[in-house]
Amino acid sequence: MNNREDEALAEAAVDALVGQLALAPKPGLPDPRDLTARAIRRDHRALRWSARALLPGLTAMAAAARRTGEPSARLRADLGAIGRSTEHTVGLTGGGHRGALWTLGLLVAAAALQPGARPADTTALAKQIAAHADRRAPRRPSRGSTVSARYGAAGARGEARAGFPHVRRALTALATSRARGATEPQARLDALLTVMSTLQDTELLYTAGPVALRQVQAGARGVLEAGGTSTEPGAAALRALDTDLTSRAWVPGGSGALLTGALFLDALSP
Repeated sequence: MNNREDEALAEAAVDALVGQLALAPKPGLPDPRDLTARAIRRDHRALRWSARALLPGLTAMAAAARRTGEPSARLRADLGAIGRSTEHTVGLTGGGHRGALWTLGLLVAAAALQPGARPADTTALAKQIAAHADRRAPRRPSRGSTVSARYGAAGARGEARAGFPHVRRALTALATSRARGATEPQARLDALLTVMSTLQDTELLYTAGPVALRQVQAGARGVLEAGGTSTEPGAAALRALDTDLTSRAWVPGGSGALLTGALFLDALSP
């Protein structure tokens, strides 16, 4: 793999994030329906702009994987260092995307280790990378790790160490909805709701607690059980869920990041 291929992987990852941001209506999550990201009070245009700031870091992660050649502790440490530098850069452009950076960084590195691999093989490689501890990471507990310890939720780290099961579920939902004749936005929304219906979203747990998490999961299941977003009952259930989450300022941010990972792997599939 050469430098251009590293850049191509990073560009595909950023395109997946931009595509996720453009999707609407996403219950409780920022989308283009208004100028501001309603629940998190960030300008939607700034979120799109800051997404592009991930490109150099993700390119560097792909290059680090190519140089290392295996899912080793050294690679994990390199990815952590690059990730922290990238977070700082993204912060200068408006911030956001921390969860997406974690997910995409591991998946980009895994894709660089084994170009052309099936999504299941890429997530398995990402699992091997995530299994190593990042010995250079700051010792202070993160918000996600604090919530994981309190509620027993897997969190972003646990999701990666399990081989991104919700990314794989989202990919299955994409394929299923497309096969049923859903439009691409409808298929992507069904994939998002599939993730939301079972994910123990630590961002949501931190901001709103376990009762909110259960309500969000039940609401997402309700849309899917009504037939998904391509049906009239499912679309109506989606609108109701979106209105409810927006009014409560409940943000299932972890689900958005994992959908982004699924869109990235989907784009790499032949």
